[in-house]
Amino acid sequence: MPSALQSRATAAELMDDFSSGGDELREALRQLRLLNRLYAAAAPTLHGVKRLWRAAGRPEQLSVLDIGAGSGDVNRRLLKWADANGVKLTITLVDVTEEACAEARQLFRNESRVQVRQGDLFALPRESADMITGTQFLHHFSEDELPSVVASMMNAAKLGVVINDIHRHWLAWTAVWLTTHILSSNRYIRHDGPLSVAKGFQAKDWKRLRNTLALREFYYSWRPLFRYAVVIGKPILKPIDGVEQNGI
Repeated sequence: MPSALQSRATAAELMDDFSSGGDELREALRQLRLLNRLYAAAAPTLHGVKRLWRAAGRPEQLSVLDIGAGSGDVNRRLLKWADANGVKLTITLVDVTEEACAEARQLFRNESRVQVRQGDLFALPRESADMITGTQFLHHFSEDELPSVVASMMNAAKLGVVINDIHRHWLAWTAVWLTTHILSSNRYIRHDGPLSVAKGFQAKDWKRLRNTLALREFYYSWRPLFRYAVVIGKPILKPIDGVEQNGI
């Protein structure tokens, strides 16, 4: 375990090496869907989307673009929520790798509300969707890159941004290390799983990012199973209740 986890790790994840991939990466993406279910990865994204939706006046139609989507599996929770609340939801899954796009197309092959395309955050047109979401996406970037990443997400959003990422904590690191080594022999999963926790965030990191970007409508909340939900609203929305500082 990286010593104390006081600062974010800087090592690169294997999934960030776009010169490799293939079947091994696709298998890793399938196994990641299991880990996402075990660790309730979809819940913070749904929490943030509902919060932005309410701030926007509960619109009957909603478009979401999930950047760095991987398989996009967390979005199945959004579709169920939309069905239960009568929301006409459309989702676009965008990832830079063809392997992730292929897995997403297979997973949502029978779902007409979900579209998949290969692309990069920094090439997204202005106001591409009502909401831009990123689940386990932000931690792939260095401290210096974070402001431009969030600014690009905001530029692509009409209503705001929802970020769902990992809480950097020794308990989370230990749990993920044990889980990945028990359940998988895939090198992406074994290497990137614990490293993702070490590259995750603490409350002080969100405060620093908020201050760097001078964002007023910036809410963050610690969520169960060591995650954070971050909601950044556009000025056109009513306030989203400020900042919650309940990180462990």
